[in-house]
Amino acid sequence: MELFNLIINDKEIVSLDDVFLNEYNQKQIQQLVKEHKYVDALTKYGLPVNNKILLEGNSGCGKTTTAKAIANALGKPILSLNLSNIVCSRIGETSQNIKQVFDKAGREKTVLFLDEFDQIGKARGNDDNDVGEMRRLVNTIIQLIDYFPKNALLICATNHPEIIDIALMRRFQLRINFEMPSATILDTYYDKLLASFPIEMQNIERKYAISFAEARDYAFTIVKAALIEKLEKEESFE
Repeated sequence: MELFNLIINDKEIVSLDDVFLNEYNQKQIQQLVKEHKYVDALTKYGLPVNNKILLEGNSGCGKTTTAKAIANALGKPILSLNLSNIVCSRIGETSQNIKQVFDKAGREKTVLFLDEFDQIGKARGNDDNDVGEMRRLVNTIIQLIDYFPKNALLICATNHPEIIDIALMRRFQLRINFEMPSATILDTYYDKLLASFPIEMQNIERKYAISFAEARDYAFTIVKAALIEKLEKEESFE
């Protein structure tokens, strides 16, 4: 398959200021960025720089946004794997597709982002045929990760770390867990999300115990309804 079909064309630029993380995760991300900034000095002391990262946890809680923000902070382009095109009925073709993207990321020293990593890194099942096919795919991914260049960065994300093959899990030097945001963090998120709208549209009833993605969809739905109502009233007076 052509290489351009295997990569998601996403040009969105995200700053670390746009990422809402708890204090512990913030420190881990800051440490990661600083390691890559001072990679030459650390290497002189024989200190390895973490370049294989797993983002795990709840859906809609910022894993993809975090990956984009890390790439931006490092001044590196990000390659996002299009898993819908990567995964084929033939395991060998899937392995070749993945290898193409890994090779490109290594050559260009980019951030390679693999979302829904459990789709290609699932632990082997009990069926004999499944075991053989999945073993070959997992072995390919293990080799690609092991030989991934130190001056590139691999970020994988999953909502289901429990189903990923344990041999793959051991390859990640850093695992960052994403939990549902607290009410305090959601309030900060709502404040930033609504800041550009008229003041009367900022004072919406806020929902909690939901993900960032759910909060965004909810808030924008409320604001759109209020804006449409305002426009309809203005039209009626014309």
